[in-house]
Amino acid sequence: MRLIGFNFTKLDLEKKSDNLKDLKITTGINLLDVKEVKSDLFSNPEALLVVKFEYTINYEKNIAILKFCGNLVISLEPEKSKEVLKQWKNKKLPEDFRLTLFNIILRKSSLKALQFEEEFNLPAHIPLPYFKPREKRK
Repeated sequence: MRLIGFNFTKLDLEKKSDNLKDLKITTGINLLDVKEVKSDLFSNPEALLVVKFEYTINYEKNIAILKFCGNLVISLEPEKSKEVLKQWKNKKLPEDFRLTLFNIILRKSSLKALQFEEEFNLPAHIPLPYFKPREKRK
């Protein structure tokens, strides 16, 4: 499986409050559609699938919500593509395929989310690296 393309179709952030007391942040990925596309641009025998997704970061207690929608274009072997499309009819996906999609979406969307969080003065939804003082040696 290869990632051929990734794009956002909607980037939405609404900040409703600055009260960050007892802050709880939840995230979610929702796959909205999976379908095969035909393209004359690629001469390889692999199938192309377009996956529509929605990634949400919710700052609970009505503080803020970030929502990203987009598409991924994935290149797969024809047999794997048929299996994916067959399972998608029941809104399910093979575990390895689903996890790969989630990791791509998470990586791309988290970078964009961190940028928005900085601009809107919201805490990062993922832990960022930081330095700690060294422990004193005995």
